[in-house]
Amino acid sequence: MIKSDPGDIFDLTDRIIVITGGLGQLGTQYAIALHGKGAKIVILDYDTDFDIDSSKLKNINDKNLIFVSADVTNKESLGNALQQILEVWGAPYGLINNAALDSPPNSNSSENGPFEEYPVESFEKIMDVNVKGVFLASQIFGNQMSKNFKGSILNICSTYGILSPDQRIYEYRSDDGDPFYKPVAYSVSKSALLNMTRYLSTYWAKDGVRVNTLTLGGVFNGQDERFVKNYTAKIPLARMANEDEYNGAVVFLMSEASSYMTGSNLVIDGGFSAW
Repeated sequence: MIKSDPGDIFDLTDRIIVITGGLGQLGTQYAIALHGKGAKIVILDYDTDFDIDSSKLKNINDKNLIFVSADVTNKESLGNALQQILEVWGAPYGLINNAALDSPPNSNSSENGPFEEYPVESFEKIMDVNVKGVFLASQIFGNQMSKNFKGSILNICSTYGILSPDQRIYEYRSDDGDPFYKPVAYSVSKSALLNMTRYLSTYWAKDGVRVNTLTLGGVFNGQDERFVKNYTAKIPLARMANEDEYNGAVVFLMSEASSYMTGSNLVIDGGFSAW
């Protein structure tokens, strides 16, 4: 039987959604968008000196937003975070695994040298946050969702998780006497999330928990103009993304609008991966 009025399938009223790395450039955007659809937002971040009045979130400082300090690489810390959320609001419905480390073009040369010289400590640090952090957060919050037989987990990936970085984008650095190679760790960590998504989506399907991946292209954030020029030359839409252009996809994947979607990877990259 088809409902004559399905209502707002994007409505998230009173759904509790946890955003790891929620104080970052995109994490705050996700929070604003989801809050606007009625969700109760948990900003989970390692920053213990958070001041909401000086953040982009100050305009939504109300009863539907809380901050919880936690280390995504520490299971006990995440468990404590869950207990705080349960005491304040109850069981989370959504989890956005957004926390991640990367090596941007302005990083120091020790982090961005040739593959043969890439420090194993750097590799381990990025894998610790980008992969183990998603694994642990999914264990803690996903387990709670499965007990309630409902939920949506969203793992944030990157085009560099489905494609190898084009090192030619960064060749201009050599002209300055400071060669840059996009490191291997970020790409490896992000590609790992694709199969973690598939695994968890089938594992928790019987419990009503959906798990999907959102693969993003580059976001403009005041990068070096030479980098921006080289990067956008590879994008059919000829520009980097604005920081709010992934919000619609996040709302979609957290809402009933995507109720039959799990184990999938939604790519939004301005056409980067189409060429």
